Amino acid sequence: MSYLDNIRTFVRVYELGSMSAAGRDLRVSPAVTSARISQLEEYLGVRLFQRTTRNLTATEQGRAFYDGAVAVLDAVDEAEAKVMHLTETPRGTLFVAAPLGLGRRLLAPQVPEFLARYPEINLRLRLSDRAVDLTSEGLDLAFFLGQPEDSNLRIRKIADCPRVLCAAPDYIARRGMPQDGSALLRDGHDCLNLRYPGASEFQWLLQTADGPRRFAVSGRYECDDGDVLTDWALAGEGIILKPEFEVADHLTSGRLVPVATQTPPVPVQLACLYTHRRHQDPKTRLFMEYMIAQLSEVLRQSGATGAD
Repeated sequence: MSYLDNIRTFVRVYELGSMSAAGRDLRVSPAVTSARISQLEEYLGVRLFQRTTRNLTATEQGRAFYDGAVAVLDAVDEAEAKVMHLTETPRGTLFVAAPLGLGRRLLAPQVPEFLARYPEINLRLRLSDRAVDLTSEGLDLAFFLGQPEDSNLRIRKIADCPRVLCAAPDYIARRGMPQDGSALLRDGHDCLNLRYPGASEFQWLLQTADGPRRFAVSGRYECDDGDVLTDWALAGEGIILKPEFEVADHLTSGRLVPVATQTPPVPVQLACLYTHRRHQDPKTRLFMEYMIAQLSEVLRQSGATGAD
């Protein structure tokens, strides 16, 4: 298995562009990562990477070796998946990503039951509101809200989730109650925006009498953590756009109040992304099917539509 370990390490170093990042991803020390690359280079008789104190780049030989290395690992993963399917004992580690609010409120509570059913599966759940890349980050599945940019991935829709514009009563008392999206712009309301590095300009898609329309809202507050935006809204600092499941408790308690109700937000798609190869893995397929069933039921009870 050491040669395969070396190949896996090479692929992660190549994709992440860093020995230390690959080591963290593989949960081995930088020294082990470097040793594996050196062993592979010695075996092949070529240098796979050019190393300096600041940069690491693949050589021509490294670039040529990468495609074949990925093909080898794909073949091994596929063979292992077939064996596990026959023995009905899925095992290994799943790497799953999800937005913070979705992951904390809907996904994470369902995980213990799944792992109890399959004690030989380990889960690494990564929560972040930024966009993720399944290939470069070594993910098996990524749950998301919205529309993905990468058309090369497989998409499995779960539901259309209702969203709401809301603010704290203190904010409304101070700034007034906007009736629609036009009032948000006309009256210069403070809109709390979710934005992360690389994100496009933020617009809120609202349903008007003439159909969906994008409103280029603005405000002084931005963050790449959706829960921070909710905290700011609770503190009376502005208006947020959220899936209803994220703020349901605050709406029930009255700490947040719906605003601009004449132009409600267009529902957002909840779905999961995966590659065709990953779906062949029994543990990936089992986790996806389990989560789709659990989330569909939870969202059906809350009023979401289109659940599979």
